[in-house]
Amino acid sequence: MYFQKSQIIVVVAVLVTAISCKQKPKEAGNEFTGSESCIECHENFYKLWEPSYHAQAMMPINAAFMAEHQLPDSEPIEVEGHQFQVEFKDSTMVMYERDGSDLVDTYDVIWAMGGHNVYTFLTPFEKGKLQNIPIAFDANRKEWFNYPMAGMRHFGDDYPDDEALPWKDDMFAFNTGCYSCHISQLSTNFDLATDTYHTTWKEPGINCETCHGPAGEHVRIFKNLKEGEEPEKLGLISTNVFTQEQHTASCAPCHAKMSPITPSYMPGDKFFDNYNLTTLEDRDFYPDGRSLGENYTMTEWMMNPCIDDSEMHCVTCHTSSGRDRNKDNPNQACLTCHNNRTQDLEAHTGHPASAGLTCLSCHMPKREFVGRFLRSDHSFRPPMPEATIKFGSPNACNQCHTDKSPEWANKIVKARPNGDYQEETLRWVQLIKEAREMEWENVDKMYATIRNPKTDDVVANSLIRLLGNYPGASKAEVLIDALNNESELVRSSAAYGLGGILTDEVKAALLKACQDDIRLVRIQAANAILTFPQDQFPAEQKSIIASAEKEYVTSMTSREDNWSNHYNLGLYHQNKGKMTEALNSYETAARLYPESVLPLINSSVLYSYIGNNTKAEENLQKVLKHEPKNEAANLNLGLLLAEQGRMDEAEKALRTALEAKPENQPVAAKNLSVIVAQRGDLPGAVKYAEMAYKARPEDPDYGYTLAYYQLQNGQSSAAKKTLEQVISASPGYLSATAYLAEIYLNEGNKDKALKLYRDALKIESISEQDRAAIQQTITMLQQSM
Repeated sequence: MYFQKSQIIVVVAVLVTAISCKQKPKEAGNEFTGSESCIECHENFYKLWEPSYHAQAMMPINAAFMAEHQLPDSEPIEVEGHQFQVEFKDSTMVMYERDGSDLVDTYDVIWAMGGHNVYTFLTPFEKGKLQNIPIAFDANRKEWFNYPMAGMRHFGDDYPDDEALPWKDDMFAFNTGCYSCHISQLSTNFDLATDTYHTTWKEPGINCETCHGPAGEHVRIFKNLKEGEEPEKLGLISTNVFTQEQHTASCAPCHAKMSPITPSYMPGDKFFDNYNLTTLEDRDFYPDGRSLGENYTMTEWMMNPCIDDSEMHCVTCHTSSGRDRNKDNPNQACLTCHNNRTQDLEAHTGHPASAGLTCLSCHMPKREFVGRFLRSDHSFRPPMPEATIKFGSPNACNQCHTDKSPEWANKIVKARPNGDYQEETLRWVQLIKEAREMEWENVDKMYATIRNPKTDDVVANSLIRLLGNYPGASKAEVLIDALNNESELVRSSAAYGLGGILTDEVKAALLKACQDDIRLVRIQAANAILTFPQDQFPAEQKSIIASAEKEYVTSMTSREDNWSNHYNLGLYHQNKGKMTEALNSYETAARLYPESVLPLINSSVLYSYIGNNTKAEENLQKVLKHEPKNEAANLNLGLLLAEQGRMDEAEKALRTALEAKPENQPVAAKNLSVIVAQRGDLPGAVKYAEMAYKARPEDPDYGYTLAYYQLQNGQSSAAKKTLEQVISASPGYLSATAYLAEIYLNEGNKDKALKLYRDALKIESISEQDRAAIQQTITMLQQSM
């Protein structure tokens, strides 16, 4: 047995949520004029907008802010072992950092963001950044708190808790994440060479032109309009003519957990022509789709049955400035369609009218998420206490009845006339949970759920993305079928999932997907089809691929300051065989965000490939300094060290990788079997080889390895049984057939050996050289019998 260099390659694609809502380049002569240019003709709208949360999404710290908001000075709050404290004085805000009684630093705080639930604050930082300070103000509790610590997640008893990021981390920089939903008409002006920002914007807060586009032409048209004259055009975007889809899409860039795929977006454009969306593959969602982390509404909204059965959209319930249209009559929006409930509201809710319940109480409960933000559940689904019991997700019953158990609530729900309404949801939630944990016993049920046209788009999409971890070849047919799904999101994820499956059927399906009407589908199809050797395509098909590929590259270069874009660009260059460009992209990603481990892992793969083992090991050691238990880094390091003959070190790294996720590390287990066998531990070799084969039974190479060490360990019967299983599952795997025949020959059973060799001749895929060798062996056997 031997180490295969190809096994070191562990390439992982990444989708990092990054909000970007930059406007498209404005037409010549149609400049952004700012919200004050709207006052003359739209004074009433301006007065409604000015005090709104949209307008005050970002505010300068000045006398006006102090007078309106009157926040108190803070007590010292400990963050990362230091004490932080803020003071307001003379229309300014200052933060002090102390280590015990010693003053470490003083920070001028010049901007405030939010205020609906939480105020966060910005201080000027190195390289042109504005950084969130580490303490924030809870507007509901009227108290200051440790902001990074409040962002931690708890993913359940079976998973380690999240860790708080350092407050100086780039993820807390205004320029890299939160900017575009708190200010208007921004340009980051990022300089990649120096990693510096020269960020500019038109005005703080979300202004009129964020939704209506540049107003310069509009202002000129109406200022020059003669009395009684009708304008030929408005000169800006009118949302009055928007479709249901356009209304939702215009709000979603700031209310979705997503990543941009274009440099710009303008209201009226299709959402999935500009963004990708995070769904239930992310553990910031409970497996039933309820939010655990801050997910900004859009994913839950897509799970809302009302949007399929009505023309409801965001502006149905909210004004353009974000107000609730039905604040004084919360049931009004629902009863427009569900007017039958006006007569039986008590029977429907199971509560007396005196309880003060509204439709929102059960179907849209408000919850506090990490960071102390409050959000209402926009999926509108009914309470599901059984999901709380089985999966830990929240339910509206127990949010009110805090003194009762989910079992109590579930008993009441099940006793109702339609008490089985949870069953269908619980069925697919269990599949989401299993797919997250890479348990594939019910993969056929996952396939059926994806194929079912009644399955919710978000559910189907989540299962497709989670199938990326499933090694079985059977998923290809399901993904090809999903390319015809009505949902553009589902089609895009199906296209991405077909990457690396190099069959003619996949190639034809992806070529068609490269011509899809939706950009997100096209770029994901381009990403996948570029894994095929490009000499397989005629000129006409190459032209189709090149067009989609151009959009794909644009999606990775639209944000030069985003490390994940450079990482994905590295994957692109690597798949194209451009190793130098790939390494440059990986190194840029690691430079922009040193805490990102994926660029270091993948660059180590390429350094090993080109023979620079020193640099490969150096990058893997950097990963392990941040994450000592990182399974991919330990796996790759173990294989790298084994190739160099440093077996003790290799064994230690591979054991660490295996311990991190035993069921998901067949490569580590197989190579450990080789290492321990070399030092004479054949029982240990069998143990590790068996572990690898159980984890990946569909791969005949693992079965062959197990049989090899079983035989070496004197377990002849077990070896033969293993090889028979391999041959049954993979009849075209010639090595297993030849090895089993060799075992029978050594035992003197020429008849069984001869039958196996004759069976081998029936394998169509064997080479002529192997065929000739087998025929020669058969002839020799027949002569000796």
